[in-house]
Amino acid sequence: MASGLKSVKKFKGDATAIMNENYSIKIAGCERKLPICKINENLSIAAFIMFGDVELTKNVAQELLKLCPEYDVLITAEAKGIPLCYEMARQSNKRYVVARKSVKLYMKNALHVNVKSITTEKVQDLYLSEDEIEYVKNKRVLIVDDVISTGESLKAIEMLVQESGGNIVGRACALVEGDATIRSDLIYLGKLPIFKK
Repeated sequence: MASGLKSVKKFKGDATAIMNENYSIKIAGCERKLPICKINENLSIAAFIMFGDVELTKNVAQELLKLCPEYDVLITAEAKGIPLCYEMARQSNKRYVVARKSVKLYMKNALHVNVKSITTEKVQDLYLSEDEIEYVKNKRVLIVDDVISTGESLKAIEMLVQESGGNIVGRACALVEGDATIRSDLIYLGKLPIFKK
């Protein structure tokens, strides 16, 4: 599995104090300090962001691919999973599809589902275009995300794949947190803590 995660400091008192703290992690040979962000009055998470971090994205993709089953196409939701999904597609020379948060002009007859994740304040929509639906149909599909927590975003992507006629062969992410840490159907490199007041 993954490199070990360093122990986390216990936070007491005012939850706003957490905002000035970081969580240290080592994943795929990369050491990073993740900012701890408040989700609500009683809950904070360590924010794992791959945007702009080429070394981390490349290494995580390489390590995840060693653990994943054979697949024909990758899929992720807009936007945080895109760098990892792209790099996994590049390294494996496979196509990837992005479930978009809104319908773009070029998206004809889009398939639509709703999603509510831990890092968003409101219910969001995910869409696949007719061309993407046709491409996913009858293919072995690997779902990719940066972090899986509640599994709500994952459920939405699963619905899109199933309604498109795709065959889900795996669910891969860099890290899991919260409810996802006890699931046995996820492929991942490490775990993140949830900070409760």
